[in-house]
Amino acid sequence: MKSTEDGGMPIEVLLVEDSPGDVRLTQEAFREYSKPIRLHLAADGIEAMAFLRREGIHANAPRPDLILLDLNLPKMDGREVLALIKGDQSLKIIPTIILTTSDNEADVTMSYRLRANCYLRKPAHWDAFDNLVRSINAFWLTRAKLPQQIPNAGG
Repeated sequence: MKSTEDGGMPIEVLLVEDSPGDVRLTQEAFREYSKPIRLHLAADGIEAMAFLRREGIHANAPRPDLILLDLNLPKMDGREVLALIKGDQSLKIIPTIILTTSDNEADVTMSYRLRANCYLRKPAHWDAFDNLVRSINAFWLTRAKLPQQIPNAGG
């Protein structure tokens, strides 16, 4: 297991988000984090899967330690992306956090049925959003043990 407290390699985070404003807010919140984080962006579900499968321009993409996934995406929505991630032997152990504006109970239930590791609703205000990203940092990137990067792990 990769311990994020080891101060070694940067933590690779894939943010799958189509809203430029939410991308900017997330980048700002992560910028204040004390440990090295490399935030990678995918603007839609197709691009996210190409990144995760290391296809095309993403052939040299790192395997993320954590995925932040919006549900309402163009081309392929987050529910489809989550199903593909959790159905793929080489990707399913990557912790995947749903980070969305939806508070629809059906979305919450579906996300957990598809094996999301966490479901968080995006707050509308900057301070609350910043606090949410800080809580993600505090738990997922500081306290939690993340799966270790395994060379030659399929994908």
